[in-house]
Amino acid sequence: MIPDSTPAVSIAVGIDTHADVNAAAAIDQIGRELGHASFDTTPAGHRQLEAWARSHGNIEIVGIEGTGVYGVGICAHLRNAGIEAVVEVDRPDRKSRRFEGKSDPIDAYAAARAALSGRASVTPKPRDGNVEMIRVLRVARTSAIKARTAALTQLKAVIKTAPEPLRSELNSLDRGALLTRCRSLRPARNPAPTPTTHTKQSPRPGRLCDPTAATKATLTRLARRIATLDDELADIDNDLDDLTAETAPTLISLFGVGTDVASQLLITTGDNPDRITTSAAFAMLCGAAPIPATSGKTINRHRLNRGGDRAANAALYRIVLCRLRYDQRTQAYRDRICSRGKTNKDAIRIIKRAIAREVYHAIRTDLVHTT
Repeated sequence: MIPDSTPAVSIAVGIDTHADVNAAAAIDQIGRELGHASFDTTPAGHRQLEAWARSHGNIEIVGIEGTGVYGVGICAHLRNAGIEAVVEVDRPDRKSRRFEGKSDPIDAYAAARAALSGRASVTPKPRDGNVEMIRVLRVARTSAIKARTAALTQLKAVIKTAPEPLRSELNSLDRGALLTRCRSLRPARNPAPTPTTHTKQSPRPGRLCDPTAATKATLTRLARRIATLDDELADIDNDLDDLTAETAPTLISLFGVGTDVASQLLITTGDNPDRITTSAAFAMLCGAAPIPATSGKTINRHRLNRGGDRAANAALYRIVLCRLRYDQRTQAYRDRICSRGKTNKDAIRIIKRAIAREVYHAIRTDLVHTT
């Protein structure tokens, strides 16, 4: 039930998001539970959730679990409704769930408390600009690369077991010549059966004659699939080149940063650069900031950070490898680090942290300028 009058209190709202239903809970400024309810994940359901929340008081902050997946719709609706204080809430840890239990209202109240206390303070990505376009394109690109890799692996495996002399002919060809030759193979078939007069089906080709013919047919289909995926990837890369160059010209101009690396780092940051306030926060987000590991007599010791966005970490690593190979300044920096007793792996981690700082300032320059 929605009260008839709106109390003059400030409240925090927590939302536990799902595919079909959003569970919402409201608490006041001292954490007292005011109520909870569930709403459909539709535009009408989003409006009902907003009205229900406003009926309990003035909304001070909203904590949403899963703003990048199921919470995208309600997050966008609340922002469009003028509620700017929206934060992303992490899923409760196992210890909390073991002692407190698990249900939609429990998770919604936990999200509200996390938002009110300030424990949850990450600003969600808006997902309404060029970076979101880049993210969606990379989804198709990633799946196309996986499919092409699988098709190439299968094609080479079929060639290894192909009958002679087909195997000997194809084994000596490079990738381009191999795909061209495989697309031109014509498997031998028996004469097609004569269609009956009362059948409306199109005539089928004759049956394959032997294993060599079946192998040729398989190689032809795989080669055509690879060619189709190559064309698809070329189209996607053209779109990504245009969007990335328009969105982040400063980032693209950095040594060792291409479209693939830049697009991944932009996705990690999001369209709103203000959500990451310092280069240290960006390095931690990318898993490039060392974790303190001091204990007892061990002082100023750090360990490798295995958290953060591993795709962004891999993008930074590719920049490091490129600069270590072609950039003399980076090579000299690596040599100075190793001269102090550090290993080559230690040097790579230190260089990666420095590059994260450089990348952060470039992204801030680009996104603040475009927004």
